[in-house]
Amino acid sequence: MNLGHDNLSGSQDGLASLASRIKAWGRELGFDEVGVADTDLATAEAGLMAWLEAGCHGQMDYMYKHGTKRSRPAELEPGTLRVISARMSYLPDAADALTVLNDPSKAYVSRYALGRDYHKVLRARLQKLADQIVDVLPSAYRVFVDSAPVMEVALAEKAGLGWRGKHSLLLSRSAGSFFFLGEIYTDLPLPVDASVGEHCGSCSACMTACPTGAIVAPYQVDARRCISYLTIELKEAIPEAFRPQIGNRIYGCDDCQLVCPWNRFARQAAELDFVPRHGLDCEELVKLFHWTQTEFNERMAGSPIYRIGYERWSRNLAVALGNAPGMEAVLGALQSRLNDASALVREHVEWALARHHVLPPEAAV
Repeated sequence: MNLGHDNLSGSQDGLASLASRIKAWGRELGFDEVGVADTDLATAEAGLMAWLEAGCHGQMDYMYKHGTKRSRPAELEPGTLRVISARMSYLPDAADALTVLNDPSKAYVSRYALGRDYHKVLRARLQKLADQIVDVLPSAYRVFVDSAPVMEVALAEKAGLGWRGKHSLLLSRSAGSFFFLGEIYTDLPLPVDASVGEHCGSCSACMTACPTGAIVAPYQVDARRCISYLTIELKEAIPEAFRPQIGNRIYGCDDCQLVCPWNRFARQAAELDFVPRHGLDCEELVKLFHWTQTEFNERMAGSPIYRIGYERWSRNLAVALGNAPGMEAVLGALQSRLNDASALVREHVEWALARHHVLPPEAAV
């Protein structure tokens, strides 16, 4: 928390005026929309607890280790009365996503991870916004960008930034879902914004499109089946049953968003930090698999991909190469790492070669 206060000065009209100014400042800082929510997440908390009880979080132990701090903002930051929620579009000017997905020799990286780490970008902007607020009215606050137990989608929904789609992401009628969310917890009793109704109707395109059937029910994703979880969060071997469905997706998955009708309104990012780096929007799998650990560390520095490390990066690429056409370059790349120092990588390389019938049949899936 920053500097706090005992008694808030200022009238309700003054707070309403400040809320309007906050939204204008947010737009000046590059956010597409800013809203204000209260901290009552009782309904969302019930859904979260049921999801955790069902084990849908997989190995993401951090989803429950903070208890109710995730769903009760004032427990995480005592004194919190309101949450200022902001969204920023990230869809870059990049190679067409479907074209890359349909070329099994190419590597598909989720569109949010093609550029620099969004955490730093959004945090810096939110910090500037918070600074402007306390300059006008001293207050206690804390900034969050996907870095603490915060129910960002539920809060953004309450703040009127959109509604939760059946794929569990926030949807906006004017911007689809290709955007990041960030929050400022504050003890200012700002007027709250009205939520918007949902507009998915009977559409279930996202559920049908999921390659692994991870959207097990409307608004419910079983992370254990989700390609984003399998390629980013999972630290162990990827279950063999899901490897063929992963296709050429080496970091994350956007399929549920790509088919969503609302994403015809998705906005291209204005932020230059989200521009693709190192050709990751359409690079050859073989080329990426030949990167050394030093090359990975240097090229992925400042990227959200850096967090999975070279071992899991190689694991994911090995799976994608197993799903790629059995060209000489693909087989050669895989064979070059049959004796990789990592047992995890070796396992996935062997599986990939078996997919190409290079190993004995009994080793194949």
